[in-house]
Amino acid sequence: MNVFSIKINFEEKDHEPVELPIAEGESVLDVCLENGIDLQHNCGGVCGCSTCQVYVTKGMDSIQEISDKEEDFIDRAISPKITSRLACQCIMIDGDIEVTIPNQSHFMGH
Repeated sequence: MNVFSIKINFEEKDHEPVELPIAEGESVLDVCLENGIDLQHNCGGVCGCSTCQVYVTKGMDSIQEISDKEEDFIDRAISPKITSRLACQCIMIDGDIEVTIPNQSHFMGH
């Protein structure tokens, strides 16, 4: 199994960027949860909501292509961008990736 690198940036200023390993077939959401990174996932990571939205800043070719279902949920996300993906659907195929996690405070209330 191949292991790649994921760099995670945060819109929230008090969070430092982190670089972590990510395995082929693993999702960005999995890596966040395994490493204690707060990323909302109200549906449990099954492409049933838009709360795990991330912005892919590098490596869009390194993850599975977007599905119609995922695209529908991104349309409902808060502040979607052209580079928005759902972290639960960012499944690693090949190569490194860099993402930015949008501000989560509107979910957490802090």
